[in-house]
Amino acid sequence: MSMIEPIANLTNHFLIAMPGMTDPFFARTVTYLCQHGEEGALGIIINRPSELTLVDILEQMEIDLHEPAIGQIPVYFGGPVQPERGFVLHEPAAGDWNSTLKVSDSVSLTTSRDILEAIGQGEGPRKVLIALGYAGWGKGQLERELLENSWLTAPADLSILFNQPAENRWRAAAEWMGVDISLMTSAAGHG
Repeated sequence: MSMIEPIANLTNHFLIAMPGMTDPFFARTVTYLCQHGEEGALGIIINRPSELTLVDILEQMEIDLHEPAIGQIPVYFGGPVQPERGFVLHEPAAGDWNSTLKVSDSVSLTTSRDILEAIGQGEGPRKVLIALGYAGWGKGQLERELLENSWLTAPADLSILFNQPAENRWRAAAEWMGVDISLMTSAAGHG
């Protein structure tokens, strides 16, 4: 076989770490892929809450918070790349943010300050996942990892992304594909 067949575009899919994943950044994670193409991929880890909450971020950015309950929204470790940069996954909402990537008809990724200002005012999108940093793959890197059985892929499910408690997302994402991940061994697929 001279060439590896390209893998379908996995934008708006979950990458579910297989039990054998030993990379400490990605072990037992679910990553939501926001972009995937020939040049690589970008995703946000959705099940690793950090010790920070939204109020910490808003205070640091000197953004007013008008609804204290919103301040308790957890901030996630989105990945090891640019851990100082904020990313907001959200359902589309009224608002024309300065820097938004439409991932699907149901989910967008915004990186501009204006969405945090709107959230602080209680006027932003209702369903959000706020992360610092992202996961990135260079050209062909994700495809190699998929061939090595590092990841299980699944179409994204918004209830897992926005409603499921973080500690349940890894198992729930696998179950969404009909897989009991606890029954898989780290040697799956390696003969």
